[in-house]
Amino acid sequence: MSQTGQFIVIEGLEGAGKSSAVELVHNIITAEVGHEPVCTREPGGTPLAEKIRDLVKIAEPNDPLCDEAECLLFYAARTQLITNVIKPALAKGQWVLGDRHNLSSLAYQGGGRGLMPLVKAISDASLHGFKPDLTLYLDIEPSLGLQRASQRGALDRIEKQHIAFFERARETFLQFAAQDSSIIVIDASQTMEKVHQDIRAELTKRLLLVSK
Repeated sequence: MSQTGQFIVIEGLEGAGKSSAVELVHNIITAEVGHEPVCTREPGGTPLAEKIRDLVKIAEPNDPLCDEAECLLFYAARTQLITNVIKPALAKGQWVLGDRHNLSSLAYQGGGRGLMPLVKAISDASLHGFKPDLTLYLDIEPSLGLQRASQRGALDRIEKQHIAFFERARETFLQFAAQDSSIIVIDASQTMEKVHQDIRAELTKRLLLVSK
């Protein structure tokens, strides 16, 4: 297997099954590459980025977070994570497995919030073209995803958005996937067994390409 590090990201709406997918991909990479990947989540992944996660997840009735501030906070957390965790790991030849990355901001803040010009400007200015080697987008119809998410327990501030927000986000996810061959769409409305089968097949293709 090549010693070149790869950055693999799992994306999806609420209730799409990202957590179980991350666990599956972690196990596959560990078995096939020979070492555990560095696992990250967004927002979060560093001490400062985890504090930002609290800010964007928890509603403050007396000081509601405006859409533009939300967008800026996500990118502040992301640049901390890329600079202090992801790039150093990749430079060492390690694989990195991310629970969300920039595609989420494009979909949620860009599509869902209607801030696409701002999102693209901040993305260009802060990421300088840095992107995952492979993104597995777990696609699910928002009403089904939110139904699943509600069964996990209390919803956070973002999960409580109107369904139209998630419909716009999903449309944006699919638009970007159609334009980028490194983004693979997985039908997350299937049984977990079938979803994991599809993920395993796509990841195997990536592992074979890297090993050549």
